[in-house]
Amino acid sequence: MQTSLSILKQYWNHDSFRDLQQEIIDSVLSGRDTFAILPTGGGKSVCYQVPAMMNNGLCLVISPLVALMKDQVANLQQRGIKAIAMTGGLSVDETSDLLDNCRFGSYKFLYLSPERLQSDWIVDRLKTLPISLVAIDEAHCVSQWGHDFRPAYLKIALLRDHLPKIPFLALTASATPRVKDDILEHLRMKNATVFQKSFQRENLAYLIYQAEDKLRHIVKILRKYTEPSIIYVRNRKACLDLSRQLQAEGIAASYYHGGLPSGEKDKNMRLWMEEKVQVIVATNAFGMGIDKPNVRTVIHVQLPENLENYYQEAGRAGRNGEKSFAVMLLSPSDIGAAENQFLANLPDKAFLLDVFVKLCTHLQIAYGEGINETFGFNLNKFCLHYGFHPARAFNALQFLDNQGIISFVREYSEKANVQFIIESREVIRYISLNPADEEMMLALVRTYAGIYDQMTGINLPLMAKKSGVIEEKFTAFLQKLQQLGIIELDLKSNDATITFNEIREDDRTINRISKYLEMQNKLRQDQFASVVAFVSTPQCKNRILMAYFGENVKEDCGICSHCTKKTGSRDVAGLQTDILKHLETAPMNSRQLQDITHAEEPEIVWALRKLLDERKIILKGTQYRIA
Repeated sequence: MQTSLSILKQYWNHDSFRDLQQEIIDSVLSGRDTFAILPTGGGKSVCYQVPAMMNNGLCLVISPLVALMKDQVANLQQRGIKAIAMTGGLSVDETSDLLDNCRFGSYKFLYLSPERLQSDWIVDRLKTLPISLVAIDEAHCVSQWGHDFRPAYLKIALLRDHLPKIPFLALTASATPRVKDDILEHLRMKNATVFQKSFQRENLAYLIYQAEDKLRHIVKILRKYTEPSIIYVRNRKACLDLSRQLQAEGIAASYYHGGLPSGEKDKNMRLWMEEKVQVIVATNAFGMGIDKPNVRTVIHVQLPENLENYYQEAGRAGRNGEKSFAVMLLSPSDIGAAENQFLANLPDKAFLLDVFVKLCTHLQIAYGEGINETFGFNLNKFCLHYGFHPARAFNALQFLDNQGIISFVREYSEKANVQFIIESREVIRYISLNPADEEMMLALVRTYAGIYDQMTGINLPLMAKKSGVIEEKFTAFLQKLQQLGIIELDLKSNDATITFNEIREDDRTINRISKYLEMQNKLRQDQFASVVAFVSTPQCKNRILMAYFGENVKEDCGICSHCTKKTGSRDVAGLQTDILKHLETAPMNSRQLQDITHAEEPEIVWALRKLLDERKIILKGTQYRIA
């Protein structure tokens, strides 16, 4: 019989396991229920993949993330391992055929979402499969206090009644003590062997800086540390804008967000992985399965939604053990902006019911019908038609998806993708010759700055509204530009699919899940408050973060922004002396003084104000001079 290490070498080409992987695998192979909390980059998937390859039979993997399931299956298939995923949109016949393949086709892995366990016939079919291990990925979803609670995860425990002798392996990257206890209870893991790697990253410095001019601060960091870096931003537009700004500063950068075509995602990812660019600017869609050990800096340009996500994203730096930096840049308006984004758009029960009823009306689903029906869906058009705020409506649909009422799958493409293939001066010439099209053309070029350089997703309902025309007329305008050879055009009818997992019951459906909505809203508020406390409390950032995850660290880390400021920053009087010395040589602006004194922005601003108040310096234009 092959050893676990030989399996690792044969299929994954690694010569050794990471911390705790061998112990977790041994526990699983001994037939014990096992619970593993491994921070991001800890190699969770190997912990079930290796023992599954050593055992006869099939490993059942339960995961909430369709994209991750597909990635895992593709990765296993590339290694010559038979794996299959039961994702949404499959008919009953297709699902039945897939399960037959698992029973008779010598498959080693079956991935499925927890919502599939709500169908009794699927559970009955699973009982007939030669299952050797049940792996529960993202196990924090089983806890109502987890950052992505999904009630369907509560159904997993029912598998124990059908598979009483099969070991369960629960895996998560982040769990507070409360969530940890919830997982053990809800998965009925009474005698589980628990492995928990410390959340402490001694080589990672958590740095929080106040920065009005964030681009300048980013450029300064990236020029100092030229190894691979990740910059997290809040939305797709910021990805493109910031990557271009960095390129203009001479820093090689690419970008990544969920709306990119898969080919462009792969290309941009490959550029960064192969270090043909230094930086990848990304939304939180970037990160699944990313394991690049020499990332030196991870920079957050805005506040994260919760500390769980922040820890995982920041933790992509320094996996090679070298000193690395997790930098967060804040401006005075950031907390208010993040609060508005994350909390102001949370749906309440009345709004959730309104969205659900109008969704059914929009898709022409009668009361008591709709189960297992799949529809193409355009979120922007739906929101424009019914007057919903897009972010709040999206949160409502996502909550219905988490509750298993619907499966809401974003295709991450706008209804139209457009790129100009003529120069901007030719566009101006077209407008002069076709004045009737002026409003539509101006709306297009003013709204989408990158439309000359690449295929750009277009929000057609918004463009029609800005132009004062109906959507059909704007679509016809685009088609005319395509025929004239002015643009490349890729028209799509929808940007998502929605599958109804239950019959339409309106109030009865929403009443049943509203208690979870209230809990999730309260949880998000508490989590965001923890983020604010993390950035604003004058205490060692590592100790705050570790305390959040239940670790009592008694010593300050000595390398975070709080610790270095406490131990290493000069006093204000000393900084004032430095400023006066440099101004004696020549007038300078605040940026020049910050660069030459190596002070942080708040320190330089404070020192300059003191010197101005004491009339030791004067300000002429943007430059400071000796008085």
